[in-house]
Amino acid sequence: MIGLGLFIAFIMYFVIRISLEHESELVTENYYEKELVFQKQIDGAANVKKAHAELKGKRQEEGYELTFPENMEPSAIEGTLTLYRPSNKKLDHQEKLSLKSDKLLIPKDYLVSGRWDIIVAWTYEGKDYYHKQKINY
Repeated sequence: MIGLGLFIAFIMYFVIRISLEHESELVTENYYEKELVFQKQIDGAANVKKAHAELKGKRQEEGYELTFPENMEPSAIEGTLTLYRPSNKKLDHQEKLSLKSDKLLIPKDYLVSGRWDIIVAWTYEGKDYYHKQKINY
């Protein structure tokens, strides 16, 4: 019994030690509020497919480049770009879209090596569009 108790205490020590050292943030803050806008995201993704408005992404030396569809006037696009890092919310970044051309460059300063979710939500001519892409940078 003493041996079993010591073994359990030994295992618990390592579980607690590892959980304190490695903070893993697998969900976003305000989860339930984000769930309420989920239908809007689904509709936006459907609009992307209907309008053939898929964004194309490509790794560049300066960062990561997203290309918007040619049939959309860049100055008429309004929306947000969100960079989400699942493993560290301190690296998350969000900014408003302000396009002068059909290309949007995400500077490599924003993208630490690892997995990222790039989320672009935009409005064009009264329709909402939504693009989510997972990359390893």
